Amino acid sequence: MAGDAGTSRRPSILNTDGRPHPAENATAIAVLVSGLISFVLGLIVRNAHTAPAVHIIATATGLFAVLIGLYAQMVSSTRNQRVVIVAGIIAGFVGLAIGLSKGGFTG
Repeated sequence: MAGDAGTSRRPSILNTDGRPHPAENATAIAVLVSGLISFVLGLIVRNAHTAPAVHIIATATGLFAVLIGLYAQMVSSTRNQRVVIVAGIIAGFVGLAIGLSKGGFTG
């Protein structure tokens, strides 16, 4: 029994069903991170005069977050993964919309 404590793995907060889902977890985190990047860049674009490259990056990362997020939503396994994915999709959509309103892919 004493040896069991050292060999047990710490459960991930995204794996609430007790089984590992490394691909789904990585996709969920990628969607959240890219959505947050797009959101922050969108706010910077909205409130300051920036170079066209910032508009393009905000638009591209937002589009990535929305499209990959929708796919990740279909293949997700747990509720916690879906919560993270939806947060990333929403943040990415806001960044995408602001980026498109300021010039989108054309800068």
